Amino acid sequence: MNPIPPTSAPAMSDTLFALTLALLMLAPLAIAGVALINCGLGRSRSAAQALLGNLALAAVAVIVFALVGASFAGTLGAKEVVLHAAGKSWNVIGLGPFLLHGLGSAAPQAQLGLLFEFMAVAMAAIIPWGSGADRWRLAAGCASAAVLAGIVFPLAAHWIWAGGWLRELGANFALGDGFLDPGGAAAVHALGGLSALVVVWIAGPRRGKFPKEGLSLAMPGHSAAYVLFGCLLALVGWLAWNAAGAILWLHAPSSALPVTAVNTLLSASAALVATFAVTRFRFGKPDASLCANGWLAGLVASSACAGLATPPESLFVGAVAGIFTPLMVEALELVLSIDDPSGGVTVHGAAGLWGLLAAGFFSAAPGQLLAQLVGIAALLGVLLPLVYLLFALLNRVVPFRADPDGERIGMDLHELGGGAYPDFVIHRDESYR
Repeated sequence: MNPIPPTSAPAMSDTLFALTLALLMLAPLAIAGVALINCGLGRSRSAAQALLGNLALAAVAVIVFALVGASFAGTLGAKEVVLHAAGKSWNVIGLGPFLLHGLGSAAPQAQLGLLFEFMAVAMAAIIPWGSGADRWRLAAGCASAAVLAGIVFPLAAHWIWAGGWLRELGANFALGDGFLDPGGAAAVHALGGLSALVVVWIAGPRRGKFPKEGLSLAMPGHSAAYVLFGCLLALVGWLAWNAAGAILWLHAPSSALPVTAVNTLLSASAALVATFAVTRFRFGKPDASLCANGWLAGLVASSACAGLATPPESLFVGAVAGIFTPLMVEALELVLSIDDPSGGVTVHGAAGLWGLLAAGFFSAAPGQLLAQLVGIAALLGVLLPLVYLLFALLNRVVPFRADPDGERIGMDLHELGGGAYPDFVIHRDESYR
């Protein structure tokens, strides 16, 4: 399926507009699924703070994006900042109307594109929250969501979806159809996963996670039921999300949507089976939380290529994601001492990058793989350092890490004054004795 450049995209019919709007109304189920997974993989004494944090970070991100971020994303058009170098035009950032001025009179496809970006910025904001679980302060999480929504995400959205320089790699350098990211594998998941890595670097591991002798102490999530139910919710949202992305950014006809949905399901299923097999081989029994991470990694990888690949290719993409997910989660923890309770760095960051790479491998357009590699390089070489710089400065103003007493009693009592499970004894932490 070859995407049509935005300048020559056909006008959207009323039927296709209604279908895309309906799909986007289901997309928040993906956000709800990730929120439940974030909560379930954390400690029971921080469960209420975890779920409230997902809501609060999403709300802050949406508000900040509406106030300023949407202008820089440039989806509604108006002016753009274009640099000229090496005889080429480099569309760097949008300068559209602030406060969503003119939204009601914008073209139908632009309105839907902006709605898609609202969902995307909310998802990108909550991905790091799960990685910082049990020690990241709610105020700091909200501040980081504001930074992502106001500065970093709009850059990625403009470059990828609104005619920015990555999207124009095809026209300017004959690199396939330009950088392709119809479901947000780059602008949402890779960006969210890289932001999660920055949060883990700055906040550090949970107390007691890595004893002095260099071993890693297991801190299992408190609710496998939340995690696995979150996976089912996420599937529904992802099916809708990938289909809407195919319509908006690949200009796919409605007849192509069943294949997109099938590819999404196949990728997730292959990833789950692969993770199930890997964990059973390594541990003697399958691991529920890692299998959930594998399922989610398959969904994330499908965000890049569900609208571009064939069903056999989608099976391969999911299988690879399912194999490397448990191995990478283990390597990050045991080799690099990265404490990532939700696995966001692997599940969203690494799986998103793998999906983007796979989209280039399976494309028939000459130069598409190179275009995807350029986009990945921009994520790692530009946006990752930018996020680290902004978060490091933010940490000086709004400290990320809760004080030791807050970690000991749990983030629920420390920040909210009450726990999620007040009728139960929810923990006995030997590491604080």
